[in-house]
Amino acid sequence: MKIDIHAHILPSTWPDLKKKYGYGGFVYMDHHKPGFANMMKDEGRFFREVEQNCWDPKEILVDMDKHQVDKMVLCTVPVLFNYWAKPADTLDWCHFLNDHLVGVQSDYNNRFIGLGTLPMQDVRLSIQELERCKSMGLPGVEIGSHIENKNLDDADFFPLWEAAQDLGMAIFVHPWDMMGQEKMPKYFLPWLVGMPAETSLAICSMIFGGVFDKFPKLKVMFAHGGGSFPFTVGRVSHGWHCRPDLCDVNTIQDPREYIGRFWIDGITHDADALRYLINMFGASKIAYGTDYPFPLGDLEHGKFINDMMDLDAATKEQLFSRTAMEFLGM
Repeated sequence: MKIDIHAHILPSTWPDLKKKYGYGGFVYMDHHKPGFANMMKDEGRFFREVEQNCWDPKEILVDMDKHQVDKMVLCTVPVLFNYWAKPADTLDWCHFLNDHLVGVQSDYNNRFIGLGTLPMQDVRLSIQELERCKSMGLPGVEIGSHIENKNLDDADFFPLWEAAQDLGMAIFVHPWDMMGQEKMPKYFLPWLVGMPAETSLAICSMIFGGVFDKFPKLKVMFAHGGGSFPFTVGRVSHGWHCRPDLCDVNTIQDPREYIGRFWIDGITHDADALRYLINMFGASKIAYGTDYPFPLGDLEHGKFINDMMDLDAATKEQLFSRTAMEFLGM
C-alpha cells in the first residue's frame, strides 16, 4: 500500500473574497485557458499557474492509479492560509475550505484523506474549527511554520496544542512566508533555501519552547524531511550545551532527545539523505510524501525509495504506509 502523506488541492473556484469581506489581499483563480488557472493577488498580480490536477480529484486519481498510490492526504496551499485577515473572515474561509476537503474525502471511494486548515491568528476560533474538523471526519490539520509574527512556541498556542492532543488530531506543519525572502529574489531561493530554514525554525521553536514536554502526546509532522533541522542538529545541540543562558531558558533536554518525538515526511529527492533520516529518526517516524502536484515535489511518487535496494520490504512498507496510518490514527 502507498499513502502519500503530503499533497495539495484547491477548490476550482471560490467567491470574490475582496467583495465578500470588504478589503483586499486575497488570492483568486483566473481560469485563463482549459485545464490551467493563474492564482492571482490584488490588482492582477500573478502568483502561480496551476493545472487541473491541482483542483480536480478525477485528474489526481489518474496520476495516483498510474503510480500505484492507494490514498493521498490532501491539504490546502499555504498561500491560502489567510492568517493576516480578520479572524472571523478567516474562520468563514476555513469553513469553505474544510467543507470542500470533507466532500473530496467522502466522494471518491476513500482514496483521499483531508487535513483541515485553521484561523491560527485566533486560538479560540482555531480550537472551535479543530473540533468541527474532528466531527466531520478529518484526522488532522495543516498549519504554517509561523503565524504572522509568532513562532509555534508562543504560549498563546498552548491551548490549541492541548486541544489537539486531547482530540487526537494530527498537526502537519508546512513552511510558508519564508524568512529572508527579500534578500534572495533570484534563483527560486525562497523555496530552495528559505523553506528548509522555515521548517527548522518551527521544529526548534517547539523544542526550545518546551512544547513537546508540555504536550507529550501531541502528534506533529514537519514537511520536506524536516527541512534543514536534521542536518544541523549537531549545531543545535552544541548551542544548547555551550549557551544554556540563551538556549535552555525553558529547562528542556538536549535537543537530540526530541528526535523521535515528532514525525517528518520523506521528501528528500535524495537516497543518501533519506538513509541519514532513517538512521536518525527511524522509519517509524518518516512517511512517504510527494508535495503533489507542484514541480518541486516528488512527481515520480516515491520511485527513488523503491529503487533503494538496501531497504528491506518491511522498511519500505513502513515508509510507504504504516507511518502515515500511525500518525493519522487510522
